[in-house]
Amino acid sequence: MSQIFTGDEAWKSKTVYQIYPRSFSDNNGDGIGDIPGITSRLDYLQDLGIGLIWLSPIYKSPMDDNGYDISGYQEIAAEFGTIDDFDQLLSEARKRDIGLILDLVVNHTSDEHPWFVDARRSRDSEYRDFYIWRDASENHGLPNGHSSVFGGPAWTYEAATGQYYFHEFSHRQPDLNWANPKVRAEIYKMMNWWLDRGIAGFRMDVIDLIGKDVDQEIIPDGPNLHDYLQEMHRETFGDRKDVLTVGETWSATPQTALLYSGRDRHELSMVFQFEHVTQGWDKLYGKWRPKPFDLVALKSVLSKWQYALAQDGWNSLFWGNHDLPRAVSQYGDAKGFRTESAKMLATALHFLKGTPFVYQGEEIGMTNAPFHTINQYKDIETLNMYRLHLEAGLSSEDFIAGANRNGRDNARTPMQWSAAPNGGFTTGTPWIESNPNFSEINAEVSVSDDTSIWNYYRRLIGLRKELPVMVHGVYRAFLDGHDKIFAYSRTLGSERICVMANFTAHSVSVDVPDNLQTHGRSLIANYEPVDTIGREITLRPYEAFAVLASSENRGDNPPAS
Repeated sequence: MSQIFTGDEAWKSKTVYQIYPRSFSDNNGDGIGDIPGITSRLDYLQDLGIGLIWLSPIYKSPMDDNGYDISGYQEIAAEFGTIDDFDQLLSEARKRDIGLILDLVVNHTSDEHPWFVDARRSRDSEYRDFYIWRDASENHGLPNGHSSVFGGPAWTYEAATGQYYFHEFSHRQPDLNWANPKVRAEIYKMMNWWLDRGIAGFRMDVIDLIGKDVDQEIIPDGPNLHDYLQEMHRETFGDRKDVLTVGETWSATPQTALLYSGRDRHELSMVFQFEHVTQGWDKLYGKWRPKPFDLVALKSVLSKWQYALAQDGWNSLFWGNHDLPRAVSQYGDAKGFRTESAKMLATALHFLKGTPFVYQGEEIGMTNAPFHTINQYKDIETLNMYRLHLEAGLSSEDFIAGANRNGRDNARTPMQWSAAPNGGFTTGTPWIESNPNFSEINAEVSVSDDTSIWNYYRRLIGLRKELPVMVHGVYRAFLDGHDKIFAYSRTLGSERICVMANFTAHSVSVDVPDNLQTHGRSLIANYEPVDTIGREITLRPYEAFAVLASSENRGDNPPAS
């Protein structure tokens, strides 16, 4: 099948929408979102202006980690539908000029994958070397002291064969042995099977881990990582210029990001980096005890990445995803100024250089889940960390407070479509509780309101398609040390966009640097339109706007105030 795009890197002007299938739209009333449910909502996404959909895993899986534990790479999980349902989704999306990006989870599989089922049976299995096995250490203990991301040792003993296998995540997610060329060949074959089917690319789960050296405990950025990615590029998507590949890389720095996404590296289109996320975490307890919000630190990280990838590579732009809290709860004001702060965050992000990713529900201002007990959580990481943190001395109340801020289930409550029971997500009992604010916050209300967050996102997404300066313009930050205002410009040729955003619930007056003063066309604003930025300006609570000016009206020749 041919791709729907034309031109090299056509994806740079598109906006990506992430769908977490389990929580998006349930078509058959079993309480779990499914592929037919996604198909039924394509018009909604087309109206929003979305060009690409990233689907979290839909493959066959026992769902120990909600699909990030795959037992059949070329099969669809029964609760999500069938391969025919997928082909129908692909076809209907193509009719709307929307491409589908699949989540590629190849650092590990499920322990129910046929490869591992056979591998654990005998040391003589033909699939034994598809995974990482080690003998006990000399004192008959674990092979080494490496810990799993989800808590506890990263090694599990198999009595049947007398060895330990390695798992960076759950013991039900054994890591693949990428040093085995047969593993790599099988993965590339599978990737090509999906690409030939007509998908638009891959989001690559924890791809920075595949080059690991477990004996030296070098897990991210292992010695063979980039060799493997270059081989993957050659064997799969390298000649398919319209394919988008995004690597999830928690370890990435601006320097290593260029290794992944530099134009001459022949690896990936871009990476997800998380420095802007982790800068707000506590050093000891991580995200479970977050630090107070620090705009100066956040701006410093965002600007660092904008400057580092200004000439080469490409940025991914996102506030949230299926692993992160709701944007308006994390960076805005979900209670006092939900609409204003949600629009402000959208403005601040979408005018940066890179590809914007919208996580389902972000476009209507969905908020974190108000869970009160650990029993309301479903996420394997949250449940494991609750036990470990309590053992380490953190109180249950403090952990729940941290989970309410940063737990992964905040992003996984059902999509809020209407004021119907469970937000219109399902006619059955949802697999996880709905956020009770669905009666006020839902897509049906948002789409019909010209002043809604949804229609604001729609305008932003439309501007990206209209304005090359928004896609390719040079970034310059202003007011770096200001703890309330984020201000920057994007310049391409004679055009410049000037952006200002107030990250507080108070009015803020600021002296504007000469090169940010401008007069031109109001592109977007979450209060009244703004077409002039003078020498001094006052921004109302969470106010944000963008002004487009040509060379004669921008900061080189600031207008008289």
